[in-house]
Amino acid sequence: MESTLCAHEIGEGVPIVIIHGWEMNGKVEELDFEPIFDSSKEDFRRIYVDLPGMGATPANGLRDLDDMLVRLTGFIDGRLAPSSRFMLVGSSCGAYLARALAHQYAGRVDGLLLRVPLVEPQDGLRDLDPFRPLVADEGLMSSISDQDKALLGNVLVQTPSYMKCLKSKYEYGYCPAMKAADNEVLDPIRADPSRYKISLALDDDKVVMAAPTLIVSGRQDMTVGYRDSLRLLELYPRSTFVVLDRAGHDLPVEQDGVFQALVRDWLTRVTEWRGSMGHP
Repeated sequence: MESTLCAHEIGEGVPIVIIHGWEMNGKVEELDFEPIFDSSKEDFRRIYVDLPGMGATPANGLRDLDDMLVRLTGFIDGRLAPSSRFMLVGSSCGAYLARALAHQYAGRVDGLLLRVPLVEPQDGLRDLDPFRPLVADEGLMSSISDQDKALLGNVLVQTPSYMKCLKSKYEYGYCPAMKAADNEVLDPIRADPSRYKISLALDDDKVVMAAPTLIVSGRQDMTVGYRDSLRLLELYPRSTFVVLDRAGHDLPVEQDGVFQALVRDWLTRVTEWRGSMGHP
């Protein structure tokens, strides 16, 4: 199937299809991942996709997540050679879609990275903790503008440096993406549990992916939580599973060294895997 998804490519080498979260776009992923790839000694062809109704890709009558998955499949089939091996990266809902793609292209995927993965699509069934700031500073919070309070919402670490980094992430990434999102199409899908789910049985323990995997969750993630993702361990036997303290759904914020080290370790493991399997 031909796809009309827009995408931004950077670099040459092993293809990596990178899928953003709900209401986001590929530029948001670039902000966190490009510093890592820029410093890598290996060559990777980063393909930052804009999902339907997000970024530069029109919704074109998008119906549900199954429809979105079909369009992603069409994009991959049209952008990559039929025999091409590739890697997958997904954040939040993009991680949910990446898992489905890894299932469909199991014989061609050499690595999978899931950042703050959506595992349970139905809001009421997610295992979440109530919000509590790790570092509370009422004086600081009372001193910021009403506009910044509305922008940042619940702030996990109420320190000037953390809030500066979080505000930058919103201003340069999240806000432009949300402004461009086609909410007239997206909101009804997000509000309907029957549409905001993928029909594939992704939790079937008979379907495992042996390629190196990285799963990074935030200990204080108030959107998808971290406990639901624990069940992914048995589906990905070559997975590094990390729950980062001082991290919510927008990780990494401020201290991104650990996240970058984990991604670099994953890239090393994938390169090793490809060599052991005889893939150039």
